[in-house]
Amino acid sequence: MSEYNPAQEVRYLELLRREYRTIREASAEVAHLRAVLKLPKGTEHFLSDLHGEHAAFLHMLHNASGVIKRKINDLYENVLPKHERDLLATLIYYPGEKLALLKKQGIVDDEWYRLTIYRLLEVCRMCSVKYTRKRVRDAMPRELGRLMEEMLLSDSAPDKEGYYREVMQSILDTGLADSMIIELSRVIQSLAIDRLHIIGDIYDRGPRADLIMDALEHYHQVDVQWGNHDIVWMGAAALSEACIAQAIVTTVKYGNLESLEVGYGISLRPLQTLASAFYADDPCEAFLPKDNGDDAKEDEMVVARMHKAAAILQFKLEGQLIERHPEYGMDNRRLLHRIDFQSGTIDLDGKRYAMRSCRFPTVDPEDPYALNPQERDVMDRLIQEFAHSEKLQRHVQFLYSAGGMYLRCNGNLLYHGCIPMEEDGTFAAIPVTGAENLSGRAGIDAAEQLARQGYFGKAGQKNRRDGQDFLWYLGCGPASPLFGKDKMTTFERYFVSDKATHAEKKNAYYDKQDDEETALRILREFGLSETGLIVNGHVPVKVGKGESPIKAGGRLLVIDGGMSRAYQPVTGIAGYTLIFTSHDVSLSAHQPFISKASAISDEQDIHSMQSIVKKMPHRLLIEDTDEGEVLKARIEDLMQLIQAYRSGLIKEARN
Repeated sequence: MSEYNPAQEVRYLELLRREYRTIREASAEVAHLRAVLKLPKGTEHFLSDLHGEHAAFLHMLHNASGVIKRKINDLYENVLPKHERDLLATLIYYPGEKLALLKKQGIVDDEWYRLTIYRLLEVCRMCSVKYTRKRVRDAMPRELGRLMEEMLLSDSAPDKEGYYREVMQSILDTGLADSMIIELSRVIQSLAIDRLHIIGDIYDRGPRADLIMDALEHYHQVDVQWGNHDIVWMGAAALSEACIAQAIVTTVKYGNLESLEVGYGISLRPLQTLASAFYADDPCEAFLPKDNGDDAKEDEMVVARMHKAAAILQFKLEGQLIERHPEYGMDNRRLLHRIDFQSGTIDLDGKRYAMRSCRFPTVDPEDPYALNPQERDVMDRLIQEFAHSEKLQRHVQFLYSAGGMYLRCNGNLLYHGCIPMEEDGTFAAIPVTGAENLSGRAGIDAAEQLARQGYFGKAGQKNRRDGQDFLWYLGCGPASPLFGKDKMTTFERYFVSDKATHAEKKNAYYDKQDDEETALRILREFGLSETGLIVNGHVPVKVGKGESPIKAGGRLLVIDGGMSRAYQPVTGIAGYTLIFTSHDVSLSAHQPFISKASAISDEQDIHSMQSIVKKMPHRLLIEDTDEGEVLKARIEDLMQLIQAYRSGLIKEARN
């Protein structure tokens, strides 16, 4: 304990006195905190690249990536047949829906209630053993918490058997059984995962990212490392026109209009009107929604025309933004003025290519990046829609408060994309407006600060506008830690058949991702021990082609396993969960989720294969974690308060 210095500490200790008014109160808290330090470390779950696949994600949240099923098997494998264990697991995952189905099937009676509540209490007790009573109590609902706590403590005590039977009978007599089952199931879900880490890319591709965000913002302990897709939506909520256009392009590209119109209440009717006015006779072959092939229906053609109208808006707005920021080094991505409209060709990096289509009815060759009056009206309306979407603004504020570019947690480093590097392995400079030659951790810290200014800066101020533009850069810029490629060849994929123009070169980081010394250098750059792990998302691991998620001698783990259905043919699986317990770090590879309906009716769970990545040298306790360091500092402060009381420097408070 550091030497007590009254001159420096007395003011703080006076504040601490308000909470701990006597020697007895402060001493009791020291005893409690020292005991907490000896509890096992809580279980952390890491998920990445959710991409709007809300049904699969919510199921993984409900089943704790298979942890709950394993606990049920540990308890009942030699007691219950498999179908009863599966039924119990499904009841925990979807208690309300499964109860309703079982009632329809005539399975539910008083004896079923007694047996089921007893089993749920056993599972809950198993999940709660590593927590303080306060943590367990906090997970319980206010109305039933005291009753649950008593039942958890009393059913195994011989002297309380009569008490327990009477409580159970009262639950049945008063009609509380359904509520008890539903709330116990939710407590089990909460206790099975102590902390959830999302390693980026909640948005785009899948149908309902907003439903994922609804779940995350109410989760008991969660953090988010921003992904390149998330940052675009953050920029759109900050009212960056380029980000708004890009978010809409991706939405219509994957045919997910419901995510905008139903999820966030943002109407695309102005865009549809623009598309009808200028692209009604355009076949828009390159703009058909994904996975619909050539068998286009009439509504798909409407979406395709909206897609093209939004893409042209995107290219214009991006061109304007790049011209404002020469420090981005992206002038080669301003492409509209490189089109020869008469010959139907385009100049890309000094070479001329034929274009698949040269229909640009809203582009003025003399001023190609200017929005025409109808486009300007559409953008003005969309800005208002994004500004007034209460749900989107709330979700983005959550991403800012619970997230960041990276996280150091319990000795590990978490980030979505990459640490930008030069070919020689040195950290590359990140073009943060107003700063020069910042790389590595300093560059990423500066990038995060500017990204926050883009949303929270005062409207009309330069730092707000620069931050809005930088949010777009983070989504697709060549030195962005979230993107990790030299360019995004969206234009070429739409308009140029030569696939050589579609190439996107990855940052040198990815060539060195399997190099152990590079991983160690990154850990050191972020002030972490060489025993730590790097947890990385962003690039799907091609498991089907033999690629391993474990890289750099086990020091770097890439956990994008393809939860997005668009990636599953490439990855061969449907996502990873990294699980960090007090004993080990393990990786669960998941098979595709069928549906919520089949999970409820047929007890169809996600099949997962678990493998140990790293065993701990000893069982980790809270004293070994970041939380433990905070508690140790609190104990030291309390000991100084006790010393101040005993020395007479500070008086105990009166009751």
